[in-house]
Amino acid sequence: MAAVAATGSEARTAGNGRAVAAVIVGLLAGATMPVAILATRYSESYELLHAGFAIPIAVLLGGLAIGLARGALRHDDMRLGRAGGRRTARFGRALGVLGIALGATALVAVAVYGILTYLGER
Repeated sequence: MAAVAATGSEARTAGNGRAVAAVIVGLLAGATMPVAILATRYSESYELLHAGFAIPIAVLLGGLAIGLARGALRHDDMRLGRAGGRRTARFGRALGVLGIALGATALVAVAVYGILTYLGER
């Protein structure tokens, strides 16, 4: 069998796809609540309170982004830093935390609205 010499492009690693996926999912998590609120503004049949149905989606996407970022960092650690994507994974994790924070903030806002509405009707 003949040995094949690796060229410069073949010697590179494939990269860290989990880190890129963490950023994409983190962007979706961070955009979920603003898009839901914006959609209620331009819709005739939905009110602002209906944007609360997007809260679990934002939290789940944020958790998924954090999990993907954790896997990307673990993958890079297992490859002794050769997989790359550490900054990208950290950015994806930060976006996931942002998505969860926006979802939690919206949850508090909906809860306060519910309490005030309940107390106002008494």
